[in-house]
Amino acid sequence: MTKANKPEPNTAARDQSDIVEQATDNILGPNPFIGLRSEDILASFQALGQQAMANPGLVVEQEAALIRDLISVLSGEADFAPPKGDKRFNDGAWTNNPFYRATLQGYLAWTKALHGFVDRSTLDERTKERTRFAMSLVTDAFAPTNMLLGNPAALNKTWETRGANLVAGMRNLIADMTENGGMPAQVDKKAFTIGKNLALSPGMVVFRNPVLELIQYSPTTSTVYSRPHIVVPPEINKFYVFDLAPRRSIVEYLVAHGLQMFVVSWRNPTAAERNWGMDAYVSALLEAIAAVRDITGSDDVIIHAACSGAMTAAALAGYFATKGDTTIHAMTLMVAVLGETDGALGLFVTPETAAAAKEASHTKGILDGTDMNRIFAWLRPNDLVWNYWVNNYLMGNDPPVFDILYWSNDSTRLPARFHGELIDMFSHNLFLKPGAMKVLGEPIDLGKVVFDKFFVAGVTDHITPWKGVYGAARAFGGRNDFILSASGHIQSLINPPGNPKAKFFVNPDLVSSPDDWLRQASSTTGSWWEPWRVWAAERSGEMRPAPTSPGSDRYKPLEKAPGRYVLEK
Repeated sequence: MTKANKPEPNTAARDQSDIVEQATDNILGPNPFIGLRSEDILASFQALGQQAMANPGLVVEQEAALIRDLISVLSGEADFAPPKGDKRFNDGAWTNNPFYRATLQGYLAWTKALHGFVDRSTLDERTKERTRFAMSLVTDAFAPTNMLLGNPAALNKTWETRGANLVAGMRNLIADMTENGGMPAQVDKKAFTIGKNLALSPGMVVFRNPVLELIQYSPTTSTVYSRPHIVVPPEINKFYVFDLAPRRSIVEYLVAHGLQMFVVSWRNPTAAERNWGMDAYVSALLEAIAAVRDITGSDDVIIHAACSGAMTAAALAGYFATKGDTTIHAMTLMVAVLGETDGALGLFVTPETAAAAKEASHTKGILDGTDMNRIFAWLRPNDLVWNYWVNNYLMGNDPPVFDILYWSNDSTRLPARFHGELIDMFSHNLFLKPGAMKVLGEPIDLGKVVFDKFFVAGVTDHITPWKGVYGAARAFGGRNDFILSASGHIQSLINPPGNPKAKFFVNPDLVSSPDDWLRQASSTTGSWWEPWRVWAAERSGEMRPAPTSPGSDRYKPLEKAPGRYVLEK
């Protein structure tokens, strides 16, 4: 066995910070979706095969182009390079070792030929997009970095550890086969316990109904703003993404600046709750708001919501608008798309796939978040599958220890009715068509929701594309502030001050074109949490002495945060 060229410093072990960065930029997070069916992938390959049969001349042209490219690779004249940001080929051997350089360039020539055929085919544009995705599943799987002999970093580690990494990798593989449904583990789950190193902000559960628990957080300042704030998390994930850990907690940050904070913790439904729909979640929120108003003595509240939780909050706001009810004073909607989008989740959305997804959850009674995460991983396989394949099995490293990844894997379930309603909302753009959607029997119009709103999106968000969030902002009436964070889906949320790489874009004029908005926007270094906190404080009323105890005579404390529902599996 000969050693591959010595890799550059910090690349031999596939730095886990890179793995975490790639994963957190692409995890599903709290977004419901239709899914990815094997028959849809096969249909894409069938369409490609039909193109090959109908256009044999194009096949010959692409084969000839591939042969020319491979000859240039073997002669050392090729200049193929992986896309910028592709960290699979960071090891120095891919540049310095002639064998690995030729392997890399041959692989790139092969992928270029396959995708070139798709690009030059006569398929319609949407079918091309689906076929490109299906083709990428194959090319990504056969990347040389996924095999021991094709991965110089793994070979070097095997040499240095005398094969101990492969023994550890086999243990990891067996564990994943028996405990993780055969998928490479994304996180070391044994490193985290809710209430011990996650969800640590002190507080009390002050209200509970069959759908949710309401947590009131303890003030850390002598005075607080009079108007309370309620966080509405997504239904498909647990609430503690808003209270991950000290210095990474939105709750901790806002409480430290004198805001009275309450957070909804959704119950994890089973098939017995299959009939919970949007009305059930909105009704539960109405009860929680009534409790907050009684506890604080405030006539109105400020709501902050994310993803599917933002859809629920928008539905509630639309319902209040039909009633002329001013209970909501202001609202934040984070990474929230309210209608059909061109993002990764919409790639295979058709009436047939939507009907199949609804039928599947109807049969089971629920949509399981674990299954959804597993399917979604194959929408971003380099970041969410092969990334861990190399780390866990070839390198023999333990999965990363990172709180966001643990939270993402700690997913919950959606009731069948709610899942079906979400599909209809996206497929038919019900939120964005005035009067098309009913909440508690009332047709809603977001244009009539006129209180102040603050929207947050991520410029590299593949899950809820920022232009979709921008479109949602323009659908509401009243004043709508929009901030675009220079990060991805979940990283847009967990963005505490102090990160030197953080920046965001602002433009007070919500022009019709999102591209024009971005061109006219100004870039600001730092976290969007800071201007958001100022925005929230300006709408939070006067200062008053902080409460000395949680709850009220009517709503007495039930148990300490993080409560009971968050622990349910």
